[in-house]
Order: sequence, then C-alpha cells, then structure tokens
Amino acid sequence: MNRRKAELLVRARPLWGSNGMAFGPDGRLYVAQFLAGQISAVDLATGDVEVVVPPDGPLHSPDDLAFDSDGAMYVTDLVPGRVWRRDPAGDFTLVTGEITAPNGIACVGTRVFANEMIPGGRLLELSPAGDEPTVLTAGLAMGNAMQLGPDGRLYYPHMLTGEVFRIPLDGGEPELVAADVPDPVAVRFDRAGALLVLARGASGIVTRVDLTGTGDRSEIVSELKALDNAAFDADNRMFVSSYAHGGVAELASDGRTRQIVPCGLAGPFGVTIDLGGGVHVADHYRLARPADRPDEDVTTTELLTFVHGIAADGDLLHTTSQYGHVRTYDRRSGTVRTRADGLDRPLGIAVRADGTLLVAESGAGRIVAVDHDDQVSVLAEGLGRPVGVAVDAGQCCYVSDEQLAAVYRVEHGVPVLLAGGLGTPQGITVHDGTLYVVETTHRRLLAIDLATGDVEVEADSLPVAPAAGLTGPEPGLFIPPGLPGMPRPFAGIAATADGSLIIAANGDGSVLLLHPEG
Repeated sequence: MNRRKAELLVRARPLWGSNGMAFGPDGRLYVAQFLAGQISAVDLATGDVEVVVPPDGPLHSPDDLAFDSDGAMYVTDLVPGRVWRRDPAGDFTLVTGEITAPNGIACVGTRVFANEMIPGGRLLELSPAGDEPTVLTAGLAMGNAMQLGPDGRLYYPHMLTGEVFRIPLDGGEPELVAADVPDPVAVRFDRAGALLVLARGASGIVTRVDLTGTGDRSEIVSELKALDNAAFDADNRMFVSSYAHGGVAELASDGRTRQIVPCGLAGPFGVTIDLGGGVHVADHYRLARPADRPDEDVTTTELLTFVHGIAADGDLLHTTSQYGHVRTYDRRSGTVRTRADGLDRPLGIAVRADGTLLVAESGAGRIVAVDHDDQVSVLAEGLGRPVGVAVDAGQCCYVSDEQLAAVYRVEHGVPVLLAGGLGTPQGITVHDGTLYVVETTHRRLLAIDLATGDVEVEADSLPVAPAAGLTGPEPGLFIPPGLPGMPRPFAGIAATADGSLIIAANGDGSVLLLHPEG
C-alpha cells in the first residue's frame, strides 16, 4: 500500500562505500566495503558490480584485501580483529583472530603480511596454516594499506605522523622513506615502480616520491576527496576508492577523474530540511546534500567524522555521532562547535524554537537537552533504546524507541505511550497534527494521528534496513583502544513545509521524496 508518490532525490548506491582494492585472477577489481560487510568485484570495461561476498557471510567489516600467487584472497576484518583466507573455490578459513584492528594487507607470493591500525600497532607476517604470527616490527602510528616495493621491501604508512617506512620481508630495522606526507592512508607502486601515497583528507592529494636517488616529490591533486586505496592495471592506469564517497574512479596524472562506478552515500542516517527547502544528510563520514549537477547524485558539504543524526536551524546544522558527540556546523563560516561529549550513543536530534537541542541518547535510554551554554540536562529517562526525536508546533517532544517497539510523547519529563507494537521504529517527524515514523522491520512508513492515536500505513516496501541485535550489549561500536568501530544503522525522516516527506533509505543508499496524496 502506498498513499504517496515517490521521487528519487539520490539514487541507490552501486557500492556501499569503497575501501581496499586489488585486481583478482579474473582481471576484475575487487573492492572491500567496510560499512557493508561485503566484497564486490567490478568489471572496469562495463562498470558492472557483482557482490561476491555478501554481508551475511563470515566477514563483519572488511577493510583491505590482497591476492596471493595461488589466487587466494586474504581479507582484513577490522572490527573483530580477524584475517580471513578465501580460496579460489570461495571457501573461507580463519587465518588469525589474534590481531587488533587489522587493516593493511599485502601478499608476496604465498606469504601474507598485515598491519594494525592503532597507535603502537604491529606489522606481522601471518601463517596461512594458522601458526603464530611473526612480528616484523612494532610501534606503527596507525598502519594502513601497504605494498611490496621494487627493491623487495615492504612499504607502509604511519597515518598519525605523516610518514612512510619500509622494512625487509624477514624483519629488521624500519627505514624512514618519506616524512611530512599529507594524511597518508595508502602506499602504492605503479607499474614503473614509482611510489604513490594517497591522502585520506579533504585535499585529494596523491604524493609521488622519486625513489631513484633524488627524493623529489610531485603532487596529483584529485577531484575526489577522502581517498582510501588504489590499484594499477596492466596498462598502468590508476584506480582509486574513497571511504566517504564510495565508487571507483580512474585517476589521471593531471588529477582528472573518470568515474567507473558512481559515488554514493555511505548511509544515509539522519536527514533534515532547512528553511530554504534544502535537504541535508548525515552520512557517517560527511555532511552531504543531493547534487545540483545532473552528472552527480550527491555533493559533500563538509567532511565531518562521524555524523548520524542531523537537524537544521537556520545556517546551522546540529549533528550527533554515535561515538558520543553532539556538534554544530555553521554553514556560513565552515566552523564546527562541540556541544556535548561523552554521551552514550546519541542518535536522533531535534531543535526547539528557543534553540535547545533535544537528543536521543540511545545507549542510556534517555532524552537529553543541550542549551545555548552547552549545559546538558535530562529531559526524560527510563526508555529502552530511543533513536528518533521530534518536536511539534507546540514544542512537545516525541521519541521512537526501537527496543520497546513504540513511540512516546514526553509529558512533564515522563514518556507516555502513543503507539506500541511497532517493528523497530526509527526516524520520526511531525507535520500538521500527524507523526510519521519509519518502521524498519516491516519497511513501512506509518502515520499516527496525534489527536486520536490512530495508526495508518502511509507507504510500504521502503528500501530501509532494520537494525539487528536489539538486545544485549552493542557490538563493535568501539575497537580497543577506543577507536571508532561500526555504527548502528538508522533510517531518518524529515517533513517539508507542504507535507512531503524525505526518507533516508539506508537499505540501498537512496534518498526518497514522498509527495502528499493528491
């Protein structure tokens, strides 16, 4: 049943983020997708994408991959701390589960090397037979994508210090190759043996280092930001991924990019509408909006890690991060102000007329208020897992609780049941006496009459993803020693002035505009 006409503001993503990449024996480019928990293969001639390891497989959060000389694929599974081997027949075996935040991985023949993306991390040689790993060196300042150099040594970045090191394959003293490299995230060699270092930040820079004796450097300034990884084909064409924008692009030596697989949203999570009708999306690694150009779907407003809930207030965009933060981004100045810190998985956020922020602190089972002076107070508590929050014209607060399967009205600090028995309700919004809620288990949009409590199905078969594991502790939010892990999915919703509804369809990465009936 659909009482509303749907329009696509942002198309479904072909890749759910793009991280580590490597060419497989079949000539296709294999792409690890950290947030999706899957691996896809890309035909570069056609741009076709095939999911080869679905999210219901053994992988939880694959971040990088490499192939050995026998055609076996090795994958670093970052959050649970595992490295897997997938043989050419497609069967998985666990190589090791005794590694913290494994990220960069490289194969040399049938030898396998991996490093840890933590301060003080290790670089190890792994045993495909399951023997104890051999530590080549320690003290990495957050390792990441690495590769064998033409001199037979392994090259790897220190992300925190902006350095590149190399080390013999059998261990020894690491040698500094390059310092003051901007935001190094991946070390790669082209077919001619030149060293290229990708930057993970907003610069889009790839640094080329001459290793033949001069040490000279040059830069490729990419049109694509937030670079993650790269791979070179037999013709020495460079293909890059972006953890924030997804997709796969060919990067030319002059910085021009050609999208092979289009960019897309990493979530989306929350969505909001400003007074001018502009749509803004919280997309985990960035603030984004539907693109104005016909050749693009999404435009990045700001790289801002990490964002999940969002509410517009004039030129301000108030955001939450499940890792504990509430921040305000000023669109005019481009500045970010931290409003609260140390909260327990804050998610939904709304703004009262007086500027007070209302935040669903889902891990603590309560709603908190953040005033102009950034003082935090408790508005309501005793909830299960509140995720969505909304305010009506009379400044009354409403909250959805995915664990208690209900929507509540907050009256004098007490949650009063408005509708129960729902299927994982998440994003909510209020318009003209009706509360709309995204019911993710049943993939429906419900309309709740605030005067009568009557519930009707407004739309169904929505491309939204239900959150799993609603009981017990939250898995994988943080990685020791406190690094960000996997965020919980959230399907946001916002209402326009004319009663249209914007839905962040996190099941396929699209953003939908649902027009009113008639």
